[in-house]
Amino acid sequence: MFLLGIISEALLYLCFALLIGSFLLYLVPSSYRPDINVPKGYLMMAIGGIAIFSFIPVLQLILYLYEDIGFAQTFQSVLFTFEVGKAWVFTYIFSNLLFILVVWFDYRKRALYSYIGIIFTLILILALGWSSHASSYDQVKGFLNQSAHFTAVSVWTGILIVVSWFSKNHSNWLNFLKWFTPVAIVCFASTIVTGLILMTFVVEFKDYPNSWMIPYGQALLFKHILIIPLMVYAVINSILMKRKLEKDINFNPKPWARVESIVILLIFSATAALGQQSPPHETTVTSEVVSKLFTMFYQGQFRPEMTVQLVLNSTSMSLILLALLFLVLTIFSFTKKAPAVVSFFMCILLVLCVYLSLILGLQ
Repeated sequence: MFLLGIISEALLYLCFALLIGSFLLYLVPSSYRPDINVPKGYLMMAIGGIAIFSFIPVLQLILYLYEDIGFAQTFQSVLFTFEVGKAWVFTYIFSNLLFILVVWFDYRKRALYSYIGIIFTLILILALGWSSHASSYDQVKGFLNQSAHFTAVSVWTGILIVVSWFSKNHSNWLNFLKWFTPVAIVCFASTIVTGLILMTFVVEFKDYPNSWMIPYGQALLFKHILIIPLMVYAVINSILMKRKLEKDINFNPKPWARVESIVILLIFSATAALGQQSPPHETTVTSEVVSKLFTMFYQGQFRPEMTVQLVLNSTSMSLILLALLFLVLTIFSFTKKAPAVVSFFMCILLVLCVYLSLILGLQ
């Protein structure tokens, strides 16, 4: 169930991104975006995915509790008394309404249907925020920040995923960048601010290195490190891409946008892994719960309930310099017209170097 939970949650994020990205792009005049074609079948699968994948946490809770009072009674109790169950019932109902909208009405030709689709998708995002861990810690603050965080992520990544994988050509890409770049900046800034607020619910900043000893902290660390290549690709696909297209209108930007979308999927996966782990304030660090990755690379002797602090040494600094080299090579591969996959390989090495520099710097 652990692996199923990670996969289903990552796919859930992808479904939301695909929906809101599609509806938003069909509202944009054709002269300000490439020609796109998102088949109805894909959106129907995305809506069905929201209904199915959002049920997995409910199923996990049912399977955890059913032995005491039986499956049927537990099923009914979870659906109608637990917040996560009530949120899923709400999600299921609105998913069906959105499914009917997509089947019966052509959102690609009438803006009104796209607006309605966006409203329904935002309602489903609110339902997800209602049932989130953050909402259980602080009902109002957690709900608002989780909903705002996920909305910003979905808008930014959804537009990028749709335009990189469902555009029929790269015409009007310069016009597309003129409005998408500021939208992406606003969404990224909102994501960082709300993300830091959400992080305070589960781990204090001063205890952040200590959290790396458990699987939750490892997933959180990888998520944060992956933001570095994401920012690199954001610069490439906005500032550098604009300059490239101004000089060579025939240059195809889609492969580079696709690589950025793959990095986003990796972040989705790391975020999904967080949802399957116990946060630091609910976990006592013992030999049984300590992360295997942490014990594999940590240079000291692990002791239960110990604390660590980050003190960068010569090895860590060398790895940071190596990470900077891979960052430069990522940008260099774009300027020298190397295949986008080469830059992706450089970004993976960048992530590994930053990770090792931090873990090896713990004392």
